[in-house]
Amino acid sequence: MRIATGASHARLQVVVQPPPDERIVDGFHRAEGRLVGWMAANGIALLRASLGIVFVWFGALKFVPGASPAEHLASATIAKLTLGLIGPQVALPILALWETWVGLALLLGVHLRIALALLLLQMAGTLMPLVLFPSLTFVRFPFAPTLEGQYILKNLVIISAAIVIGATLRGGRLMGQGTECCCKGESCGQRAA
Repeated sequence: MRIATGASHARLQVVVQPPPDERIVDGFHRAEGRLVGWMAANGIALLRASLGIVFVWFGALKFVPGASPAEHLASATIAKLTLGLIGPQVALPILALWETWVGLALLLGVHLRIALALLLLQMAGTLMPLVLFPSLTFVRFPFAPTLEGQYILKNLVIISAAIVIGATLRGGRLMGQGTECCCKGESCGQRAA
């Protein structure tokens, strides 16, 4: 029996492609799982700290006359909401103290229920210029906000962040995929999506 050589051998040769390297895909899945687990373990603390920094920073700016770009709009809003009873000389230091206290409480993790309640109350006030001063907050109402309007609308993210932090006050937590649920696998609605 002769063994085919040369060109005829090449025609008979079967090329077997190795299967896709599943180890690479598995490695990516493991790395993603570790990253998601880290985010679940640290996300709330980082969210609380970042909100705290923003509130301390913006609150501290209001202690210094002329330092906060939101000073005029905040003063006008408070004056309008209080029917002129509280002027800018009183309103700004109160707002500065309020925001700074909320920020410190978030950073230190103390009195969080009170801090979040004050945060949400203040956020309701910060949204008011959209209604009270539409000429200052929109180029074309309600679709094209001015820079001030955009500054105010970003507070929707702060409100959502406060809600997520608030959801953890009574033991709620974020869970990475595959993490054990409190109900040991039963369907309780607390499993992370």
